[in-house]
Amino acid sequence: MTQNPFTAVFDAQRTAIEQSQSLTHDALEAQKTSIGAFGDAVESSGSLFESNAELTKGAVHAYFDALEASLPEEAAEFDEVRELVDEGFDSATEAQSQSLEAVVEAIEESEAAYDEFAASYAEVVDTSFDAYLEAHEQVEENVSSVAENVEEAAEEIDVSA
Repeated sequence: MTQNPFTAVFDAQRTAIEQSQSLTHDALEAQKTSIGAFGDAVESSGSLFESNAELTKGAVHAYFDALEASLPEEAAEFDEVRELVDEGFDSATEAQSQSLEAVVEAIEESEAAYDEFAASYAEVVDTSFDAYLEAHEQVEENVSSVAENVEEAAEEIDVSA
């Protein structure tokens, strides 16, 4: 294609369009990455919760040990209370684990659905951008042709004068 005053404008437009297409893909990838990172964070929180529960249960047992040690021998029996504490923490930890598993599963399903959507959307975006770039190229060719015709006509006018 020949150079004319419009060539730079069309080049800039084409570059902007291609960058927009690239940014669209980057945004889709960033969203996919953030969904995955969120799922990983939720999954990791499960082990943090379990560690916290064990630490708290240990602190409660230590409190009962200290209380038991400060009382005269056989003044109070804390074995049943310790069992209740253990059962309560075990029950809470199990419920929390089940909840986190359900959340992680829902996030994974959402991630899979988003991946499917993103692939379809990227295909539509690419098709749209390709069609637009083809039309843009056609317009550029038409403008170049008109510019050449005008230039030739101007040269003919100069020659005949």
